[in-house]
Amino acid sequence: MLNFLFVFIGGGLGSMCRYGIARGMAHYKLNFPLATFTANVLACIILGYLISLKSGDQVSGNTQLLIMTGFCGGFSTFSTFTAETHLLFQEGAYGQGLFYVGASLVVCLLSLYLGTRLGLR
Repeated sequence: MLNFLFVFIGGGLGSMCRYGIARGMAHYKLNFPLATFTANVLACIILGYLISLKSGDQVSGNTQLLIMTGFCGGFSTFSTFTAETHLLFQEGAYGQGLFYVGASLVVCLLSLYLGTRLGLR
């Protein structure tokens, strides 16, 4: 039961941080979902970093639940990414929508790799 508490706390903190980024970037009237993109990239860096530490047994099971499953799960958001992409397509911004999908995949993969490299140092 304690495991659920770690995931719950981490998820709440991650969601609050994502909300904070969205509020902080709201005044940048962009036609690109930068807040979600930023949260997803940062979550990938954090997750990659902890994955590399985990492989060296430097991260406890509770820390994995709190940060990797909870925080990164609450901080990153595939559903919002999908909804924002759908909205771009509905508005006829096909180029931006495709760019968002491609950039998210490429940059998030590179961010995860960066995080793993940082964790190996």
